[in-house]
Order: sequence, then C-alpha cells, then structure tokens
Amino acid sequence: MSSIKKLQITFDCADPERVARFWAEALGYVLPSPPEGFDNWDEYNRSLPPEDRGAWFACSDPSGVGPRLYFQRVPEGKVAKNRVHLDVRVGTGLVGDERLATLQAECDRLIALGATHVRTMLADEENESCISMQDIEGNEFCVD
Repeated sequence: MSSIKKLQITFDCADPERVARFWAEALGYVLPSPPEGFDNWDEYNRSLPPEDRGAWFACSDPSGVGPRLYFQRVPEGKVAKNRVHLDVRVGTGLVGDERLATLQAECDRLIALGATHVRTMLADEENESCISMQDIEGNEFCVD
C-alpha cells in the first residue's frame, strides 16, 4: 500500500524571487521568512557568494494543504510551451455567463500583477470556459 506524498512544484526561471512573489499574490500563498540569523532576504543574499545570490525562492499555501512552489534560477530562457502548467481554479461549479464573469475578473486581477492574457476559450458542447494566460516570465497557466 502506498502512502500519500507531499508535492512541490518547481519552476525554472530567470528571477526566482520576482516569479515567487507573483505566484504568492496570485494564489494567496505566503513567502518564507528569511533563514535564521537574518532580518531579511537581502541580508541573507548578501552573505552568499555572488553566483548564489537570488538563486532560488519559494512560496507556500498558508493552510498547508496546497503544494509548495519552488523557483530556481536557470541560465537558459524559456523556449517552448510548458509540458506541465497550473490551473488556477476560480470557476469550479460555475457555468455559463456566471463562470465567464468570474474567470474574467480573476484574469483582470492577474493582469494587474503582471500576467498576460493569451486566449479566452468559450464553453462548447464538451468543455466549460477557461482562460489561457502567461505569468511574468511567460510560463503558461489557465484560469479555470
């Protein structure tokens, strides 16, 4: 019998703290406290060798239910569509115009945080409406 595992989702990115702050705000997640002995993250980063400064950042669900999101700096930029993406679930249980209005309101809120609207997919015979977006570094996600 297998046990339930904790899950962390890792993003490769150019600016880990910036992307972590976007997702923390988008999802209502919280940022970690700086490591013990440091008053803030800037002080911690200054204590590291230059090549390690700002190499990672994270955010987590304050309730402890959702997965931790971890952001790590990589030298290469994004070159293709994500093979995995997040769905920001704000329209669960809603249909029709009510669902679309809820999704659009969330899309507008995320655009104000720096996200980009890619495409609104309207409901059809098989699927409800959803909105395809990109975060501040171009990672795809859906408002669903």
